[in-house]
Amino acid sequence: MTIATPVTIALSKGRIFEETVPLLAAAGIAVTEDVEKSRKLIFDTNQPHVRVVLVRASDVPVYVQYGGADLGVSGLDSLIEHGGQGLYQPLDLQIARCRVSVAVRNGFDYAHAVKQGARLRIATKYPEIARHFFAKKGVHVDMVKLYGSMELAPLTGMADAIVDLVSTGNTLKANDLVEVEPIMDISSRLVVNQASLKLKQAPLRHIIDAFAQAVAAKNN
Repeated sequence: MTIATPVTIALSKGRIFEETVPLLAAAGIAVTEDVEKSRKLIFDTNQPHVRVVLVRASDVPVYVQYGGADLGVSGLDSLIEHGGQGLYQPLDLQIARCRVSVAVRNGFDYAHAVKQGARLRIATKYPEIARHFFAKKGVHVDMVKLYGSMELAPLTGMADAIVDLVSTGNTLKANDLVEVEPIMDISSRLVVNQASLKLKQAPLRHIIDAFAQAVAAKNN
């Protein structure tokens, strides 16, 4: 693949990065270092004009929106919290699947607590998702914004429930919490800076099309 202008791809470490690697390969792109063993944040690839930057998952949409990256891979959860401003979202990549759910400490009477007109204290890093979900149920919520160790909030009495990502449920179980209500299924999306799509149309379209073909082939 020949690219005249540099292209920057924003990814986050962990599951999203790992499951994006085959999609990058489909576009002829391979990161030249082991990102898990490096403390670097910017990585070269086998394509001289393509680089990968590693940022927090919640920051991927921000980097793409403001031109710090031309495109990136972001979970739907992060996109909803961000708002999606200034982003073209051409593909559901159907990777890093999980769900956003409500969880409480074992023994907590959630069914009684969410009766119409009730008030709950919710700990979460997804306040927009949580607020919208409980508003539809007619439940008033006081939001406690956390960035980690969500499971501690109900255990210490700081919150009645948490709204968080759930994959296997093993972390909840290990901390004596139970998943009581799913909110939405989550997968990761390809997001593209709208200005970059105009200025770097050929290289970005190549990547978008390669990703789309890889997703279609996997589904078939």
